Amino acid sequence: MLLRKDIDQKYKWNLNDIYPSWTAWDADVKVMEGLMDKIIKYKGQIRNSSHKFIEMMELEEKLSRLSEKIYLYPYLMKDLNSKDEEASVKLQEIESIYTKYSISTAWITPEILEIPESTMNQWIAEYPELDPYKFQLKEIYRLQKHVLSEDKERLLSYFGQYMGAPSDIYSELSTSDIKWNEVEFSDGSKLPVTNGVYSKVISTNRNQEDRKKAFEALYNSYLVNKNTYGAIYRNLLQRDFASAQSRNYKTSLEKALEPKNIPQEVYMTLIESTRANTAPLKRYIELRKKALNLKDYYYYDNQINIVDYNREFTYDEAKEDVLESVTPLGKEYKEKMEKALSQGWLDVFETENKRSGAYSISIYDVHPYMLLNYNGTLDAVFTLAHELGHTMHSMLSVENQPYATSNYTIFVAEVASTFNERLLLDNMLKKTKDHNERIALIEQALGNIVGTYYIQTMFADYEYQAHKIIENGGAITPDVLDNIMGNLFKEYFGEEIAVDELQKLIWARIPHFYNSPYYVYQYATSFASSAALYDKITDEKYSTEEREKALEGYLTLLKSGGNDYPMEQLKKAGVDLTKKESFQFIGDEFNRLLDLLEAELNKK
Repeated sequence: MLLRKDIDQKYKWNLNDIYPSWTAWDADVKVMEGLMDKIIKYKGQIRNSSHKFIEMMELEEKLSRLSEKIYLYPYLMKDLNSKDEEASVKLQEIESIYTKYSISTAWITPEILEIPESTMNQWIAEYPELDPYKFQLKEIYRLQKHVLSEDKERLLSYFGQYMGAPSDIYSELSTSDIKWNEVEFSDGSKLPVTNGVYSKVISTNRNQEDRKKAFEALYNSYLVNKNTYGAIYRNLLQRDFASAQSRNYKTSLEKALEPKNIPQEVYMTLIESTRANTAPLKRYIELRKKALNLKDYYYYDNQINIVDYNREFTYDEAKEDVLESVTPLGKEYKEKMEKALSQGWLDVFETENKRSGAYSISIYDVHPYMLLNYNGTLDAVFTLAHELGHTMHSMLSVENQPYATSNYTIFVAEVASTFNERLLLDNMLKKTKDHNERIALIEQALGNIVGTYYIQTMFADYEYQAHKIIENGGAITPDVLDNIMGNLFKEYFGEEIAVDELQKLIWARIPHFYNSPYYVYQYATSFASSAALYDKITDEKYSTEEREKALEGYLTLLKSGGNDYPMEQLKKAGVDLTKKESFQFIGDEFNRLLDLLEAELNKK
């Protein structure tokens, strides 16, 4: 594993763009605390004075923008090194300050609701200063039945800092304290199997026994703490239901969806339509099992290419491929991506104690930061395209929206990322002269559908079932979670996939389950949305005018931030997720790609 000191600065985050030192950070913390004290003085004044209300709203925005920088500076430091003691202490200090502030400002939303809605509408129409907050304020009135009285809001705020405890404990257990098992592979090499190493082995090592060794090594690192992971997840489920009930929601799912006005029918339709369309997934597994000549097919066989294709992409090659692929989105889009790739916005390579996986996070007054654990595989190239999609979405939102509506919802977050992956795939298919690479790329497209649509829907199904057990008064144990996951693998993948006991433990190594419950379904809905948009923008069955209009609608979506309900934003761009056809399209596309793959294999 690489050491940070040996990596060129151009491949690392430049956190100086946020603060040049902890001294500068400390100075802003003092400014932030001063602003917090000022906010508190508006209590009792905003309901009868439009001017006081406007002052408070503007002061609250200033405070929010500053606190975003203050919080994310130690947060990002800690993601680079989970054992960074100073960053850990600073992060805890900030969380404590936020909790105290939350307690002292529990009056704000209840007092806003004391202002008649008609009066608020009059203020919005009369004062242009309130225009950026219009959508946010209207939402407060729409959701007022979930806002409690001031004393109850204050009581709940006392528990604010503890709500993130399951996520914090999970992060420490699976990053700082996890012990990776070393494995000797068939070529004589010995490696500790981290998440990054595991990902590379199962996607490049053609020896099934080696893949099995890597799988068992990784999952045994989680198995040793299985009961602890089970306890963390049980507490998270209990927390979610208690939080939902305390705010007059019937279920955790309702609490997750209602704030963004997402109908629960969308969630259930996704699961039901996917369960009804697993035939292509089962066909895919059957085809792969035969092509790979495997007696038994396991989940860890899902990443290896059918053909012997282990091309390693340097990071610079990956950058060029991704940049070239976004040409259809226009010169301006491409230039913005070049900026994102060249100015210390990415932390590229896996290092000791660095957080696993990949993400993009944006700071309104700075710029987005992208975390990667780049390992040179084809999958890693697509991960780069994916995270750059998020970054471009953030850049366009920040440039075109005021702070109050700059944050797009999670529901539309994966549209741009999966759209970028599709652009990359089609561009690489056009360029390649290598028959094996063509097969590998078709497999990549199929794998994207499996991983982004079917697997994430299966995970959404798992979350729904686990939450329902708690909501119905049932008990959660590691074995219960194993059984849910084992049954889901059979239902989605069929009998062609062999599910051993360790595979059922996948619930312990999916960070989204612990960091952001009811998140993963949005990968699937976004994938369906981006697939529909991609078709309208690129398919020549549409006229030039129709394609240009679709592109304009897509870019408008990316520029719109959070200025409307996500379902409405997608409808404006041309996608209606209330219709089952939006999901049926995925199965049809999957079968089309399977036909292509079979044809290529027959040629070979």
